[in-house]
Amino acid sequence: MTTAADPVITWPPSPEFWSTQFQEKTAGAVAPFLFKGIVPADRLGPNDVLDGLRRLRSATAAGEHSSARTRVYVGEDRRDEAIDSVLSAPWAPDTDFVGWMQQLTGAERFSLVINNLETTSSKLSAVLGELVGSAFAGWGVPIGGAEQVAFVGNYSGTAFGVHEGYEDAFLVHLGPGTKHFYCWSGQLYRELTGSDAPTFGDYTALLERGERFDLEPGDVLFLPRRVFHVGVQDEFSASVAVPLYTFPDTRMLALSVLPELLESAAAADTTPSPMHSLTAGPGPVVATLTTAATSMLTAVSMQLEAKIGELLSARWRTLLSNGGWEFTEHDLARSDAAREAAAALAAGGTHLRVAAPFTLHADPGIDDSLHITVTIRGQVLTLPESPAWGRALAALADGQTVRTDELGGDTLALLLASGGIQVLTHDDARKTA
Repeated sequence: MTTAADPVITWPPSPEFWSTQFQEKTAGAVAPFLFKGIVPADRLGPNDVLDGLRRLRSATAAGEHSSARTRVYVGEDRRDEAIDSVLSAPWAPDTDFVGWMQQLTGAERFSLVINNLETTSSKLSAVLGELVGSAFAGWGVPIGGAEQVAFVGNYSGTAFGVHEGYEDAFLVHLGPGTKHFYCWSGQLYRELTGSDAPTFGDYTALLERGERFDLEPGDVLFLPRRVFHVGVQDEFSASVAVPLYTFPDTRMLALSVLPELLESAAAADTTPSPMHSLTAGPGPVVATLTTAATSMLTAVSMQLEAKIGELLSARWRTLLSNGGWEFTEHDLARSDAAREAAAALAAGGTHLRVAAPFTLHADPGIDDSLHITVTIRGQVLTLPESPAWGRALAALADGQTVRTDELGGDTLALLLASGGIQVLTHDDARKTA
């Protein structure tokens, strides 16, 4: 637990916090630690999570696709049949969330889990993006990015039982109730249970041997990978887990990088496979394909550094331009931001800037079609090159605000449609300068 001797942690935490205090308190990012009162109450609260649910409900009513995924649990039982009700059943303004969920589930206690919560709310994306961005600057970048997973309800214990986490994660507690969180090292858990399997049901005896953390609104618990854990509470609360996806390098290579390299090598060969002799059997085919595979792997091996550099540079730009969040196809917050930017321009907006926590990356080169390649909010755009746009994109990439005087047309519309650009009035631009 923190003590009076601990330095005050600012919001967002500084890079120095991540490189010094965070490392000291977590024994080099391998031990759980509770950082008290990091998130200011005026920046984020439980109602912001419920607003994310409301956005999902409005998307369902409008037939919009969303990459956010919703699950409902009563105790440890998953209730998939309740998802449609949560997303579409009437929810009167004067009905509190707990009473409404109790009515829908027919149970006193429940839990609601929402994956990719960052895609439901610009505020959730931006505020927790400050936390993620500061961690990237002072600790490091997870090549797989991060996401938000909401845990909302009055459940007495996490629906997944006592279970193991596979990624480093931050658990941001927003309240209003207190959550009691218990952790066990893998070694201790195996000593107590005899296996790595989750423990469901009555795990009271395990709690006595766990390390307990009492999470109050604004607290952030660092939960390292491979630590067993469970949350226990007596009243309603909302927490947002932010897992950091540091996939094994070999997995990333096998699932994404190498298939792309092999596909590019295969695309160059248009020779069809011949008909094979029935009497000769599969042996000659095996020999032929082995030779072909060897040739492909040899060709790919000679291109590895250049090709991996190209692919990873693109992934790096995609990740950072999306504020550190993993890119998803159907991002409601991105769509909302695009509509708001177009409306602000139509209402007389005069200035552009990149919306936090996103960034814009402009390729300094120009392609054969005289286009500039831009990556913003995880999307790659090609914009017609012009002196005015060249200057504007360079300034936006540098975090500056630019005027719309010489900018417009399809290029401006395409940039605003990315959802990564804010449109400001002259007065607002002057206030934020």
